[in-house]
Amino acid sequence: MKGDGLKKLKSSVLIDKRLNQPGDSISHRLGFPVFNLAHAHFIPKMAAVQGNMVDAKDEADIKTEPVSDGFGNNHANDARLLSASPGSSAAAGNSKPAAGPPEDQQTLLAVLQFLRKNKLSESAEILRREAGLPEEVLDLKGGDSAGPGQGGSADTDGGDASSLLSRVTVSTPGGAKAPTKAGEDQPDVNVVLSAYSQQGDPALYEVYYSGLKKFIESVLDCHRAELSQVFYPLFVHMYLELVYNNHESEAKAFFEKFSGDQECYYEEDLRVLSSLTKKEHMRGNETLLDFRTSKFVLRISRDSYQLLKRHLQERQNNQIWNIIQEHLYIDIFDGMPRSKSQIDAMSGSLAGEAKREANKAKVYYGLLKEPEIELPLDDEDEEAENEEGKPKKKKPKKDSTGSKSKKQDPNAPSQTRIPLPELKDSDKLDKIMYMKEATKRIRLAPDNLPSICFYTFLNAYQGLTAIDVTDDSSLIAGGFADSTVRVWSVTPKKLRKVKTAADLNLIDKESDDVLERIMDDKTASESKCLYGHSGPVYGISFSPDRTYLLSSSEDGTVRLWSLLTFTCLVGYKGHNYPVWDTQFSPYGYYFVSGGHDRVARLWATDHHQPLRMFAGHLADVTCTRFHPNANYVATGSSDRTIRLWDVLNGNCARIFTGHKGPIHALAFSPNGKFLASGATDGRVLLWDIGHGLMVGELKGHTDTIYSLRFSRDGEILASGSMDNTVRLWDAMKAFDDLETDDFTTATGHIHLQDNSQELLLGTYMTKSTPVVHLHFTRRNLLLAAGAYNP
Repeated sequence: MKGDGLKKLKSSVLIDKRLNQPGDSISHRLGFPVFNLAHAHFIPKMAAVQGNMVDAKDEADIKTEPVSDGFGNNHANDARLLSASPGSSAAAGNSKPAAGPPEDQQTLLAVLQFLRKNKLSESAEILRREAGLPEEVLDLKGGDSAGPGQGGSADTDGGDASSLLSRVTVSTPGGAKAPTKAGEDQPDVNVVLSAYSQQGDPALYEVYYSGLKKFIESVLDCHRAELSQVFYPLFVHMYLELVYNNHESEAKAFFEKFSGDQECYYEEDLRVLSSLTKKEHMRGNETLLDFRTSKFVLRISRDSYQLLKRHLQERQNNQIWNIIQEHLYIDIFDGMPRSKSQIDAMSGSLAGEAKREANKAKVYYGLLKEPEIELPLDDEDEEAENEEGKPKKKKPKKDSTGSKSKKQDPNAPSQTRIPLPELKDSDKLDKIMYMKEATKRIRLAPDNLPSICFYTFLNAYQGLTAIDVTDDSSLIAGGFADSTVRVWSVTPKKLRKVKTAADLNLIDKESDDVLERIMDDKTASESKCLYGHSGPVYGISFSPDRTYLLSSSEDGTVRLWSLLTFTCLVGYKGHNYPVWDTQFSPYGYYFVSGGHDRVARLWATDHHQPLRMFAGHLADVTCTRFHPNANYVATGSSDRTIRLWDVLNGNCARIFTGHKGPIHALAFSPNGKFLASGATDGRVLLWDIGHGLMVGELKGHTDTIYSLRFSRDGEILASGSMDNTVRLWDAMKAFDDLETDDFTTATGHIHLQDNSQELLLGTYMTKSTPVVHLHFTRRNLLLAAGAYNP
């Protein structure tokens, strides 16, 4: 038996060696659909995510992954796909080269299908052998263990045949698509579901799963936690396989027996899964397509992996092995196995953990050099100071190449890495005001907490959906469910519109106070209402110079409003579904939006089409945030992951997993090194951007966290939640306690301290107002806002 296994292994190694031969179709090489391969890479390459074409770079990646001897020997790539098992039929594939060009293969398959349909099975078998095609081509219903009642020849035509065709067909440069049934509205669905036709005896699924469960429960404690990660993805795929092959009662029994064993943070996914009880339900189901198109990533130590491999090979457990091979990506690391708490901290996302390579790219998290503006002498007379406050001396921007005034920050991007707007005179004046305010800023510390000023929206009738405050804290805006946007002045200065064109012609344009003269005092009021959206407004953002306001809505548009005329200037149409969030860049001009279509888009105010599309999330993009240096964008999603995108090239630079629910709040620390995130699980997680690791967990909130904000100097992190509280955390202590030596470990994870209570500086309750927004003023007063909920 052992010798037989080795023979089969040799043939699988031969197949691996053929990988670099030109003219081979990808799908035939690896034995699973092209569609999967395009999505197997969790870091989104734009073309790969958008469709099922595999670009050259992806193809190169795919070629390097499966080259292993199947016994854990490392072939230059630790994190690899599992190689075919000695017992599996995939590994026993013929080592004879298959028919060359894809067109020939299609013709061959069509002929084989015709022969099989007309009960000429012997002829079909001879042709298959001659052509060097694998056995599964003939057995369209798949599975050598299928009983006589399962999948006779009468069922072999139609959907399964076309899906098999699509599996073996490579995407040609001409864009030839796999044939599908007439009237099929989603051609991809057949390809996506096709792998589930490879089924075994439905009665044995429970036996297989129970056997694996028993084995994992019997291994040493150090391995048990790691191997238990396999349960959830296996459970999902085995259940879906039963449903796809019309074994409804077996699927139901399997679900009832084992769904209770899964981790509590998959509860919502299991609820959706339980509603899929028939093959028809699977078509067009988003959750299912997520499970199918993204490989579930597990991070396991080499020792634990070897244990699992040996067990499955000894038992000849092909059913489970095939699922692991096709739907899971095992990221193997050398070193000690991780503990249960370490695994729990990182797991919970829709597609498992992030691969370690996903967080290896260099991220320039340093800040850009501030323009050199001389601060005028501090005079007692405030008015005179404003008059004289015009910049006297400013070096041209070209001179500053990302170097700090003292010494160059090695982690800062170059000043010209992405084009940023030139500073206007009004921006320079604002910088001067900012610097003056900064000199009066209160230094916060655990024994010197900020005052909190809470703005309560009364009579909003739960219609308040978004809030933003300008950087200088002079304006506050609210987005409402009745599709309006309202802007209020927080200072005694009222909101005024610019005069009409006829009146503007009468103004002396050379006068010093021309900016004051153009405003129409007759229009002065404490608030203004902006009409234009045709659905609830879910996201709003002020431009840094306070002249524009962005709003995003359920109607699929992002609108740009002028705060001088209080009218809509542009409607940006790119999203097809509700847009959940939008945010201006810290330098203005650029802004980002994210929505239900799972894509975040980068825009410039003067372009009506997006400049970049950040695709890769498996569910809605629920919140967006610019990095302080404007070179990166962070997005949080309902797939329970956070991604950091490079604005320059659109690449995904970081993937953070660990939240157990959709993410609704993100905040960068002022120095750009750290990111805080909040979600429906009531936890605040802290991330080190440079190393790509979770470095802290703050527990205390009992409901969804909707707002996070660092104080101006980064000393304190404030979090606002639906549990009607604002909590203050000691951010400096959380980051200073980190042992940076831990970051260099090969395993790529550190042990998190459970010190939430030590870091919690204060909890402030409202009467009955969920906290929707937080904002630190330039002097470190904390402003909070929300709608009273009677």
